[in-house]
Amino acid sequence: MTTTESLIAGYRAFRAGTYRQNEERYQALAARRQQPKALIIACCDSRTDPAMVFQSDPGELFVVRNVANLVPPYEPDSHYHGTSAALEFGVKALEIKDIIVMGHAACGGIEALYDGCCGKPASGDFIPSWISLAEPIARQVLEKNENLERSKALRLLEQEAVVASLERLRTFPFIAEREKAGNLKLHGWFYGIGSGILSIYDPAKGQFSDVVE
Repeated sequence: MTTTESLIAGYRAFRAGTYRQNEERYQALAARRQQPKALIIACCDSRTDPAMVFQSDPGELFVVRNVANLVPPYEPDSHYHGTSAALEFGVKALEIKDIIVMGHAACGGIEALYDGCCGKPASGDFIPSWISLAEPIARQVLEKNENLERSKALRLLEQEAVVASLERLRTFPFIAEREKAGNLKLHGWFYGIGSGILSIYDPAKGQFSDVVE
């Protein structure tokens, strides 16, 4: 069975099972404006699907995915800004009250950034420029932890990149204003693919703490 045949087979199973069992709910979702509970900025990584991790139903999450779950700065110019457009729509149009930056372990984008800071720059027309958003924090991490072994340095960088993205969210006026007014909350979460453990950033402590089962 080819990849596309497998996907179509999965679709048929969905139609016959999940859809048929919840047909009225899907029709209701289509009949009204979406009302997601949270906006999640996640990585494109095929192993980290937020809907799977959080067992969310259709309509509950407004998910923005890009390489390394990075948030760009507020730059209202004539260039193309997919992530920024999604933030604007989610916050201003959908009035979402919670934004979550969801980092993850074994992130290829962060690994490419780490290698670039070590003299092995990533190739490509778009990836190097995109991951350079986190280059300042990467260099800080490496300078402060120059003797840290690679795996631990990568984990630290993966988490610090989440914190840096939280700060860049605040460069968007419509986000900063709502957060200051108490109408919007920003969260930094980190998911371990192999361990299945979710960690949440505590700004008061400046560290991530695992969610207790």
